[in-house]
Amino acid sequence: MTSPICSKCAGSSASGAAICASRRLGGGEVSFAYQGLDGAARRTELRFEPTPTELIASAATYSLKLEAREPLYIYFCAECHGLKPPQRMTFFKGLMAANRDQRWASRHAGTVETSNQVLNEALCRGMADLRMLITQTPEGAYPYAGIPWYSTTFGRDGLLTAVQMLWCDPTIAKGVLKRLAAFQATAVDAAADAEPGKIVHEMRGGEMAALREVPFGLYYGSVDATPLFVVLLGLYVERTGDEATLRELWPAAEKALTWMESFGDRDGDGFLEYGGADAEGLQHGLRNQGWKDSFDAIFHADGALAQGPIALCEVQGYAYAAKKLAAQCARRLGHNDIAEELDKTAERLAQQFEDAFWCEDLGLYAIALDGQKKPCRVRSSNAGHLLWTGIARPDRARRVADAMISPDFFSGWGVRTIAKGEPRYNPMSYHNGSIWPHDNSLIALGFSRYGFKEHADKVFEAAFAAASYMDLRRLPELYCGFRRRRGAGPTLYPVACSPQAWASGALLLMIQAALGIEFAPDAKEIRFRNPRLPVTFNRIILRHLGMSGAEVDIELRRSGEHVSMRVLRNSGAVQVSMVVG
Repeated sequence: MTSPICSKCAGSSASGAAICASRRLGGGEVSFAYQGLDGAARRTELRFEPTPTELIASAATYSLKLEAREPLYIYFCAECHGLKPPQRMTFFKGLMAANRDQRWASRHAGTVETSNQVLNEALCRGMADLRMLITQTPEGAYPYAGIPWYSTTFGRDGLLTAVQMLWCDPTIAKGVLKRLAAFQATAVDAAADAEPGKIVHEMRGGEMAALREVPFGLYYGSVDATPLFVVLLGLYVERTGDEATLRELWPAAEKALTWMESFGDRDGDGFLEYGGADAEGLQHGLRNQGWKDSFDAIFHADGALAQGPIALCEVQGYAYAAKKLAAQCARRLGHNDIAEELDKTAERLAQQFEDAFWCEDLGLYAIALDGQKKPCRVRSSNAGHLLWTGIARPDRARRVADAMISPDFFSGWGVRTIAKGEPRYNPMSYHNGSIWPHDNSLIALGFSRYGFKEHADKVFEAAFAAASYMDLRRLPELYCGFRRRRGAGPTLYPVACSPQAWASGALLLMIQAALGIEFAPDAKEIRFRNPRLPVTFNRIILRHLGMSGAEVDIELRRSGEHVSMRVLRNSGAVQVSMVVG
């Protein structure tokens, strides 16, 4: 049987149209073929066992008669034929191979077990989803962003997911860094928003990308992936002490830093910016190039959309952290002059940032500066990221933290992207009032950095409560920002990716924030700085935590108002300490 799958694209290659066709292969197999306008042939084969009673292009139908309690198993396999032919195997062999690959990939990863069974389920679901999304690339393991919309390499998403997983599995960071370094831009390409030293935002391999109908084949339209690349490299070295990888990737880091000082700051005012006449003239690129990349995500207090070049507040924090961490890396490599200059420019940036972005009447940092250097005086969760980066002045950091858990921001399910009462606030919007787990995890880590552990606890409890209501205990990409009500779960965002990598890693980062986990690989030491157990659980066990072949299992318990610690196993003489005060 041969019939077109869809009338829209059925045609002949001679006429220049794409061809879609399906045919029965015999038994329980059917094939769908597609000849694209890019000349590539793509084919998907579906296999059913046992053979359906009726099998056509659009349906497999079974007529079944079963006795009471009689079991029947129906197996379904999908094979995609693209550039490489698939390796055909039975369902059970495929399942065994997948389980074997998962065990191998996670053999060095730390694990978490708490006294709360529901939390354990949410953590297991998050880690299982991360393992499902992590793809072996030629450069190493990379967490693809999410299903179904973003199952590919995204720079920002991969970098932040690696940050979330760094304390329990630093191998992911290594794979992310190597892959992004391999695709670092080397030339100016206005259509792809590429400039030398810039880190890729998104990679697509489909027909539309091949034909350049969309710019996302290799698209570089993000302002934050480049400083975040340097941040992750610095954090990875802090976590592992891996100087060999640092030496390998230092040239890429230097190129990224050069981009930050040149193309990233075209007017030389010290701030990273995007947009302007050229970028906003793109027909298919992104208007906004921070993590809130909706067209209406950056606006003024009257609701008017900001015009570029736009300097986002959190991106200046990323740039500050990148320079401070790069300075530490430079010292490791003996580049003391470079390190000193990076420290100086970081401190200069911090002062300029305070002067330009702080809005005393808001008690918060502006979400951005527009092309006229006017602050967009909008209360946003972007300001919460600043605490993670360390750029915020301590007295102002306290005001930011208090704002994030105030009723206008905090719904009970988490911190909203935009505070209630702002002109474009909408709890059902993508970026203007919804709640994003990854956003909340970075905010919680920032709270912990400045010592606001009670604030971090509140964010953790909200995210856990949301997960407890979700199907499979899975935190999605985002959910709506409506106020929490007794006996009802959060309102789902209809087209959110689920799973989404940086949502799956959110609870892991929040645990790091609560426990204050730090690593000193040169001394083979693990520290818990002012650890605090959220009210959700009173005991937690971390297993296979370590570095350089040495690892420990550690139990922490609530003891009155304090936390006690016990080392359950120590392989390789790891030093474990608790720092209080």
